[in-house]
Amino acid sequence: MANVTMEQIKELRQRTGAGIADCKVALQESDADMDKAIEYIQKKGLAKAAKKAGAIAAEGAVHAYIHAGSRLGVLVEVNCQTDFVARSEEFKAYLDQVGLQIASMGPLFVRREDVPQAQVDKQREIFQAQMDEEVKAGGKAKPKDVAAKILDGKIDKWLTEVCLVEQVSVVDGEKTIQQLADTLTAKLGEKIAVRRFVRYELGEGIEKQKADLAADVAAAISGS
Repeated sequence: MANVTMEQIKELRQRTGAGIADCKVALQESDADMDKAIEYIQKKGLAKAAKKAGAIAAEGAVHAYIHAGSRLGVLVEVNCQTDFVARSEEFKAYLDQVGLQIASMGPLFVRREDVPQAQVDKQREIFQAQMDEEVKAGGKAKPKDVAAKILDGKIDKWLTEVCLVEQVSVVDGEKTIQQLADTLTAKLGEKIAVRRFVRYELGEGIEKQKADLAADVAAAISGS
């Protein structure tokens, strides 16, 4: 078993947020290889998160995020299991990150289970029509089984774009919102889950009057 120094433990803890004991074990199990130790902790964290998946999370917070200029606002509810975790700085940081994600990327749903089947079917029809148009425009027709797989792939990609927890974090740049929640679950020992959100954009849904300069000038002349 490799000798592990406090400096290595400190570095691993800074990079993963794991506890001292977990960092020490990870380094020992990985022969003091930092990259392997990080992978070890990530796998252990995902295992912990999986165990917490069925837990009831009824505490948490409703967080308000107002984007610069006050033209865009978000309300999001994120749940945990205790008020103690809800008050932690790590949980608050995640709230901020989720609020910014919703404001920036405009997801339509929390997770793919929330997407109505009728909407999935409608999107499938749109993609199918696009593929048909490509063939009409001179593209090569794909065998039915291949075309079906391509269509399924398009639907899957669309779902990752419209579902909040499947989007890659605009802050992290690598992990999805769900993966960040799983990491936080492993670190804090409680289930962390986004429940619902609403996004407001100033003037959204209001039919704005379009300026007609020529008509305004004509009206001004006739009225003079």
